[in-house]
Amino acid sequence: MKSARRRAREYALQGLYQWQLAGAAVADIRRELAADQHFDKADAAYFGELLTGTIAESEALKGEIAPVLDRKVEALSPVERGILLLAAWELKHSPGIPFKVVINEAIELAKAYGGTDGYKYVNGVLDKLAPALRPNEKEWSQRPQRTQREPD
Repeated sequence: MKSARRRAREYALQGLYQWQLAGAAVADIRRELAADQHFDKADAAYFGELLTGTIAESEALKGEIAPVLDRKVEALSPVERGILLLAAWELKHSPGIPFKVVINEAIELAKAYGGTDGYKYVNGVLDKLAPALRPNEKEWSQRPQRTQREPD
């Protein structure tokens, strides 16, 4: 069963796709997606934050993503670009969500909506982007675990 946050991310990705391809207004996209019969199972507040925040900061987010790409941001498929923009926004603005969760959720979106191996690309990009956007969390997560007490 999908969580309400996962559904919010799916709707936000759909909205970003519409925005990228048709240039639709954010308010129109929100209204259209909120009218979907299954929208009540999504975290509506988080959907709104994701969609609005990602679109508002899309140029800055592209600038954050560009250095870790092997091609221009514009050369990405709209789905992969949308997923990376969403994940970058979450990494920057949702510190309560561990970076590993943000990456995993992006991978799941890419598996469901992206190209055949798009999830591998998304994973690789976000593995490089996470340390830049969450340096303290990444550093903390890579500390070796103590298996026994060290001598004093």
